[in-house]
Amino acid sequence: MRHGGRRNPFRHGDMQAMTVKKRVSCPQCGGESEWSPENRFRPFCSERCKLIDLGAWASDSYRIPDELSGFAPPSGENAQ
Repeated sequence: MRHGGRRNPFRHGDMQAMTVKKRVSCPQCGGESEWSPENRFRPFCSERCKLIDLGAWASDSYRIPDELSGFAPPSGENAQ
């Protein structure tokens, strides 16, 4: 059924007309990446960016702070 010459996106069984693909920035290169099950590298845009990030973790380029490194949690957390 048409309304005003346009396709009715709410017609039963026509869910593809309403599907919107979410786009996010790739954390590695900053390029556009599709956030969907079809993108097996998400949140990265490609396998290359995913592997670069994995390599950075493996070589200790990224670190999670611990108590010995001088990391101080915001006041009120872990208060004794």
